[in-house]
Amino acid sequence: MKYKLTGKWLVLLLLFSTNWLSAQETENNQKDFNDFTYRQGNAYRTASGLPGPEYWQNEADYQIEVTLDENEHTLMGQIEITYTNNSPQSLPFIWLHLEQNRFKSDSRGTLTTPIQGNRYSGDRDGGYSIAQVSAKLDKRGSKTSTKYLINDTRMQVFFDEPLVANGGVAKVSMNFEFKIPEKGMDRMGRLDVEDGTVYALAQWYPRVAVFDDVVGWNIEPYLGAGEFYLEYGDFDYKVTVPYDHIVVGSGALQNPKEVLNTRLQERMEMAAISDSTVYLVKPGEVLQPELTRPKQDGNITWHFRIENARDVAFASSKAFIWDAAMIRLPGGKTAMAQSVYPRESDGNEAWGRSTEYSKASIEHYSNKWYVYPYPVAVNVAADINGMEYPGVNFCSFNSKGSSLWGVTDHEFGHNWFPMIVGTNERRYAWMDEGFNTFINHYSSEAFNDGEYGSNLDQTRRYVSWLTNPDREGIDTYPDVANTSNLGMIAYMKPAMGLLMLREYILGQERFDNAFKAYINGWAYKHPQPNDFFNIMENVGGENLSWFWKSWFYGTDNIDLAIENVVPYGNDQVIILSNKGGVPMPVKLELTYDDGSSETIMLPVEIWQRGDRWNYQHRSDKDLTAVEIDPEKILPDINIANDKWPSNIYE
Repeated sequence: MKYKLTGKWLVLLLLFSTNWLSAQETENNQKDFNDFTYRQGNAYRTASGLPGPEYWQNEADYQIEVTLDENEHTLMGQIEITYTNNSPQSLPFIWLHLEQNRFKSDSRGTLTTPIQGNRYSGDRDGGYSIAQVSAKLDKRGSKTSTKYLINDTRMQVFFDEPLVANGGVAKVSMNFEFKIPEKGMDRMGRLDVEDGTVYALAQWYPRVAVFDDVVGWNIEPYLGAGEFYLEYGDFDYKVTVPYDHIVVGSGALQNPKEVLNTRLQERMEMAAISDSTVYLVKPGEVLQPELTRPKQDGNITWHFRIENARDVAFASSKAFIWDAAMIRLPGGKTAMAQSVYPRESDGNEAWGRSTEYSKASIEHYSNKWYVYPYPVAVNVAADINGMEYPGVNFCSFNSKGSSLWGVTDHEFGHNWFPMIVGTNERRYAWMDEGFNTFINHYSSEAFNDGEYGSNLDQTRRYVSWLTNPDREGIDTYPDVANTSNLGMIAYMKPAMGLLMLREYILGQERFDNAFKAYINGWAYKHPQPNDFFNIMENVGGENLSWFWKSWFYGTDNIDLAIENVVPYGNDQVIILSNKGGVPMPVKLELTYDDGSSETIMLPVEIWQRGDRWNYQHRSDKDLTAVEIDPEKILPDINIANDKWPSNIYE
């Protein structure tokens, strides 16, 4: 039955109706929907979001040999870099990153760390010693140059003559040494445990900076919060350590017969075909290296290789328990999940399940998004809250249960962003942390039928931050962002943005098609934010400028409201308003007097005409309730105006 209005209600409705009808088109909000940045394509990056026909990137291949001194806590060795210039211009020099120089008392990172410290505080008595620098073009008659300069965490190496464009090759070599920091800015370092020292080695060799078509050389200093941006290449590296150490690292072990005895090799073979965890070094064998290692004195060299990677890391200790299991990949391929941890971290409620977590994480992402490319996935227990490198995680040795699952899954998720999709973490933290946090949501929901679950879809729990006057935008440079905001602007807010795109704006199928196209198109390449925006729009089939502008490059909020529901002839009109700065499609759940309900979606374009919209709903049944976003996907900052109660006109 329709509402019966008499007397004063009819008079009020007649007066009110002229207002809500005329408010249908009282202003123009087109500015909210215009492109907010220049996104036209070129020969290198297309308007459709894919690499262009002339896209290029340079390559850096590494051969490294180092020796770990556990008495002095130093790492020393030699490196040779084969650098290929695929760019269309010649290069008179190349830039390298020397991130260990961050641990000097006069480094930019040290001098810009607050007195009270933060997560990125670190030792101040480290830094590189560099010697025997040599740079030479790989062509007949070239002369060797020894000219270089070092400024903070950057090193500029000059050639005797410019390295030619479109495929010119040069070799750069040097010796290096540094003291391994105890506190390595929560990214690397060393940990003393009862059975020895755990060395987690990252940013341990001079690394070539990226030269790209966007800014040329990417040479931002290493300060702390901003992470890394690196070229792809092949790595061949050897690590010499005391005979009783176990070494794990990025890539495949090349000389197992030289560093593992027959018993350990057999266990490795068992693990390679086992879905359940197999001990390689058991807890009771940690202090008995003669049971698992072929050599009983002096040093031993472990040799690793990984192809088409942007970095390598490794860990070494005589205190490691070591276990492993097979990872099943699409197409019948396999890899191996491994975990190393001290006895302090042992136990089924703790690191005893690390390999189970690692295997599940890698298998999930491989099946859902893109196949894992590396031969191993190693989880290392260290004094690090969580840090990722190709095929290797460093996670807290104190983590247990849901905490260990969460950090393991997050750090392995980084193999997709930014290890496979090679974004610039130092400038755009949200393109790796946020994207990874997003895919972690689905991995956690899937693991063991939701054993630990995820709360990313509980977006309204973040309203207090979203309305905080001190909030910053996602696009804030990570090294200058307030550390209290970094978790939201780099991780949670961009992840919520992708969640809204998948579950509310585009829908799962359109989103997945576009997101997979992004991963496939930019695997082992260097996308920029505009490349992501363009490919999501082109494959998803939606102009999303309004969303990128407001959610990713602004600090406004979502506040959709139901002002009223009024009769209009034989129909009913739902009067809506957009009280926030973020336009959004409006999903409405409509409940009728017979107890039935339905859901409709009004397109975002209703807000192009203004901040109020009147939706005429045609139905033979009476509405008794209306609710915006019934599944609560949107982080709407005011839930009080999301519902229309049934008793307004009684």
